[in-house]
Amino acid sequence: MKSEVETTVDIQGVVFDIDGTLLDNMPFHEEAFNTWAGRHGLPALTLETRKWMDGKRNRDIFPYLLKREMTVDEVDVLADEKESLYRTLSKGRLSALAGLERLLQLLQARGIPVALATSAPTANVKHTLAELNFTTRLALVARSDEVPRGKPFPDVFLRAAEMMGVDPARCLAFEDAPAGIVAARTAGMITIGVTTSYTPEILASTEPPPHAIVKNYDQFLLETGAWLAADDVPA
Repeated sequence: MKSEVETTVDIQGVVFDIDGTLLDNMPFHEEAFNTWAGRHGLPALTLETRKWMDGKRNRDIFPYLLKREMTVDEVDVLADEKESLYRTLSKGRLSALAGLERLLQLLQARGIPVALATSAPTANVKHTLAELNFTTRLALVARSDEVPRGKPFPDVFLRAAEMMGVDPARCLAFEDAPAGIVAARTAGMITIGVTTSYTPEILASTEPPPHAIVKNYDQFLLETGAWLAADDVPA
């Protein structure tokens, strides 16, 4: 059986989640959520609620939290309120996870395409990518609200692979949340868990688990992705 390092050598495309994966911005999301929840008489986030919720779409989250069916318009109003809090709190305070810039350069040098697979609403995607100065660089964005099913179903990762023109089985995916890990694994991708939001133990207990777990992209490039930094980049 191939080692994980050997299996990543075969990749032809890379898919990143955004929140908690390109950057460690989940504390801003948690602060925004708790402010929003307080306004609506809901309890603050717990670890168990986060594990269920992170990576999912707002249209799947709000009916669950409020324990009732909701119209699209109702969800949109609440989502706009919560997500605008995130954008206000995080403006000017976001930075890419360590090693991401170098990883993107190495992928570009090898001609390996990159796409994003996210449950974030459009306004958040634009805000976060602009804050990181990645708007042009990461232009392929598959969003969960544009596919039939959100994470933990594989739809958004399959859409990202389709946008790159790459077989999902030849894709490497990075995710920070249990629901996203399940989605990427179900899509058939080699999946790397990133520990910005959850401990290695929690990520390892996901079923199915990620193929490898790292704290950032510097660690990935030293371990599972070390081959990317080798000198024999194709001409």
